[in-house]
Amino acid sequence: QVQLVESGGGSVQEGGSLRLSCQSSGYWDRTYCMGWFRQAPGKGREGVASRSTDGRTSYADSVKGRFTISRDNVKRTLYLQMNSLKPEDTAMYYCAATSHFFCALGQEEYNYWGQGTQVMVSS
Repeated sequence: QVQLVESGGGSVQEGGSLRLSCQSSGYWDRTYCMGWFRQAPGKGREGVASRSTDGRTSYADSVKGRFTISRDNVKRTLYLQMNSLKPEDTAMYYCAATSHFFCALGQEEYNYWGQGTQVMVSS
């Protein structure tokens, strides 16, 4: 099994920044592809960003130019740097992983999920 634990959420004002972290443990492998998803109140879960084993990244149009996904395989940690935050970024953010080398923003691609960390952006 793979365990994923997110941290770094919080409350910020519009225009602010946050960095989310996702610590992996268990049978996680550095070849796993990983991503970030979010779910706002009353809405479905949507893909935010993904990072494949070879470094390829995908971003939702709504976050391009503002969010950056990165990973530190030594620390077994995935990051999401979020800048220029907007009220519409308010959501529960989830980390996800898959044993596949490549992944994008579809939920069905991922096998493992964290419990989420809350992000709230006020105007």
